[in-house]
Amino acid sequence: PNPLFLQWLTELRDQARERGLKTQHVYQKAISSLQKYPLPLQNAREAKILQNFGDGICRTLDEKLQRYYKEKGPDAPIHALPEGAPSSGRPENNLAPSRKKNVAGDAGKERGGGGGRRNKREYVPQRRSGGYAVLLTLYRHSQIPGDKGYMFKLELQAEAQHLCDKSFLVPDLGSKYTAWSSVSTLIQKNLVLKTHSPARYSLTETGLALAERLDSREQGTNEGPERDRNGERGGEEEEKEEEGGGSGVVDLTPSDNEEEEEEEEDRIQSEPGGPGCSGNPQASQATSRRPNGGCLSPGTYEIILCVDFIETTGGGSNHRKQELGKELQRNGVTFDIRKLNVGDFLWVAREKVAPLPGQLRAPPARELVLDYIIERKRIDDLCGSIIDGRFREQKFRLKRCGLRRPIYLVEECGTAASHLSLPESTLQQAIVNTQVVDGFFVKRVQDVKESAAYLTVMTRYLTKLYQNRTLICRSRELEGDGGSDEEERGNPACSLISFTEFNQGAIKNKCQTVREVFARQLMQISGLSGDKAAAILEQYSTLHSLLTAYEQCASEAEKEKLLSSIRYGKLKRNLGPALSRTVYQLYCTQGALS
Repeated sequence: PNPLFLQWLTELRDQARERGLKTQHVYQKAISSLQKYPLPLQNAREAKILQNFGDGICRTLDEKLQRYYKEKGPDAPIHALPEGAPSSGRPENNLAPSRKKNVAGDAGKERGGGGGRRNKREYVPQRRSGGYAVLLTLYRHSQIPGDKGYMFKLELQAEAQHLCDKSFLVPDLGSKYTAWSSVSTLIQKNLVLKTHSPARYSLTETGLALAERLDSREQGTNEGPERDRNGERGGEEEEKEEEGGGSGVVDLTPSDNEEEEEEEEDRIQSEPGGPGCSGNPQASQATSRRPNGGCLSPGTYEIILCVDFIETTGGGSNHRKQELGKELQRNGVTFDIRKLNVGDFLWVAREKVAPLPGQLRAPPARELVLDYIIERKRIDDLCGSIIDGRFREQKFRLKRCGLRRPIYLVEECGTAASHLSLPESTLQQAIVNTQVVDGFFVKRVQDVKESAAYLTVMTRYLTKLYQNRTLICRSRELEGDGGSDEEERGNPACSLISFTEFNQGAIKNKCQTVREVFARQLMQISGLSGDKAAAILEQYSTLHSLLTAYEQCASEAEKEKLLSSIRYGKLKRNLGPALSRTVYQLYCTQGALS
């Protein structure tokens, strides 16, 4: 809707690039932001609300706009290029965010021939390219009765692979980009919509129309695909560059942030691609959705201890944190330091991979998270977390992280407990409640050396426990796999979630649903634990539903006792009239609470 501003920004970027100025990247980011903005701008000052638009860029655009009005008149259109106006002399994809800095890109521009004609062409991905396969897969999936309306990355990659000539997982020789890189172009062209975390992909109205045409061509004659190759090279050239498939052409990345996010997902998110598993109902169910197989066979993986980077660096007790790593090294434990969004220690089953012939690096290894996670607490940290409320929140997040065996590792730290702001009896009661009420396993140790010893023993135990097991990748979004007691049943196959999905799902400040916000509100009430909040949510999933129930009550007494008979926890105790009255007063009292 703002082609004039886009043209001026492109000219400014090209001028800066010719002079070798770093401001070219600033203009490039501004172009990216403006392309995503769906509303027309009346002047450059309105663009200040957009990302990467500062006072300098807005002032420059306003000056150009004033000169434009002087030349064309005060009523000249600014939301469409004037007839006969010279184009920027570059293909449309040069308006996309780009980090290309080589001669190959300039050659691509010259092939455009200065054509304003290419800018008018509709973008159509090349047949059997990554974008083509993704569009067709999303379209065909949307035609299935009862479809949920979106696909996750793992299932989208698996189901689109047979429609694409390139791999969605392994890059071509000499390139770091896979067929999945073209998804950024589809998002930028407003053909695919990406929402939520973990990411959900769906077609926009424009993408649905294009995918429908592609599907009819795919199922009809071969004339359509040939026309895609020969008649619409403008759109395909960008697709080739995205996938690194063009001869001598380096990939154009659509957006710094988007591409880094996609590379991060491709780096650590595991797409099942190993040998297929048979002889087990769960294995066959998992592999039925994944053409390349969905399991790690015994002997094809190793157990690795993952340590949160906070546990090894920073803070006032830095020497103690460094001591933990040294102790693990002395004990011969293989560990990996990384950012964990929940917990301090966990274990992953990492696939053993070797570099392929002709490739510098080995392909990314799949990682499945074992069902054990440890939260480590020094007794003084435990005291502080109880006072500021972190203790309950951390336990709540550990319960929701998707791993079935949370462990609390409590370091006594000698006589430190005698100098704390809470009585020792309160701390002991909190520890007992964590084990008895919350169902966590609590391990108490004296110091860092004992913590390292416990981690060492656990690593060796888990290595032996899983050495003969077939590991199947499951999704947190597709619950109900029935694998909660596999170790006890001696099941040779167990289902685990990938490390990427686990860590993404545990982000503390991610976008929350109304239900999750309501749960967090309830847990701020004194005496209302996570189990009690969950029991209330089973009856009233949102605040609106609870308020509606209050309105249907005939008297004040009935409203106060509305929640009192709700049962919670393993013992199925009643919530009680006191807590029910507190919740009612919180949400239904007019004015300040006394």
